[in-house]
Amino acid sequence: MSHSIRILLTLLFLGTAFAAARAQGGNVFIPISKYIEMGDSESLSAWFDDNLEIGILQKESSSSRNQAKQIVRRFFEGYTPRSFKITHTAGRPGLKYALGTLNAGGEVFNVTIFVKCKDEDIRIQQFKVER
Repeated sequence: MSHSIRILLTLLFLGTAFAAARAQGGNVFIPISKYIEMGDSESLSAWFDDNLEIGILQKESSSSRNQAKQIVRRFFEGYTPRSFKITHTAGRPGLKYALGTLNAGGEVFNVTIFVKCKDEDIRIQQFKVER
């Protein structure tokens, strides 16, 4: 697939996902939760900022979107998600966060997600998975 077509499909996907979040009362965590529960690192990474903080099982780093996508993909390959539930959300204008519980690979993990919201641009700034 050519680079231009990939970019176009990504933009189309993001527009659809953002529209879905707005239709659900602006809760950006609904589509994000769905992708975590499905173990869909490709769709989840569309929400990642160009650079973000990622922490998976006590290994934390600042990563590019592509690096973070690979890290999350490897995690999902090792720990197949069975369910994900948001347990708490909070925020202020421009910044929201959610805490959730992920049941994956026979274990339970705590997930923390920080997103930056500016107009229609919603990006995950931090994604953390801990035992």
